[in-house]
Amino acid sequence: MNVPELEFAFRIRIEFPQGTRIRYPVLGEGTRGFVSVLGGTISGPRLEGEVIAGSGGDWPLFRKDGVACFDARYLLRASDGTIIQIANRGYAHASPEAQRRLESGAPLEMLDNYCRFTPTFETAPGPHDWLMRTVLIGTGEKYTDHSLFDYFIVR
Repeated sequence: MNVPELEFAFRIRIEFPQGTRIRYPVLGEGTRGFVSVLGGTISGPRLEGEVIAGSGGDWPLFRKDGVACFDARYLLRASDGTIIQIANRGYAHASPEAQRRLESGAPLEMLDNYCRFTPTFETAPGPHDWLMRTVLIGTGEKYTDHSLFDYFIVR
């Protein structure tokens, strides 16, 4: 059996504006939401830069079983100026107690909130096009005003 290994590539800290989250019902599915991207930073051994403010957001589906299916898309600017579009799709869920702590702003252990995703990227040919031919997976930590996303190359 060929078991893949993971290599840490970079971390994104993404900021969200306070009080601007939108939620609306979706027939038979649960509740759809939207939150815009305020900005953020990218740091790591494989990518450095920033999240471009106002360049996108997240349209999560909050299912009736307590799972959030997120669908985020926004733009990154690498430290060399290269623009990279990122699309994150994945799942997040927590126990009702952990969800209450999160919504109240209390600290939450990462293991209390399952957040995993598979990103895809679009960029021009050049130093960052490896993102378009490499499988990455990610883990996330959610806070009231920001999220931390760690990205790993699947080897």
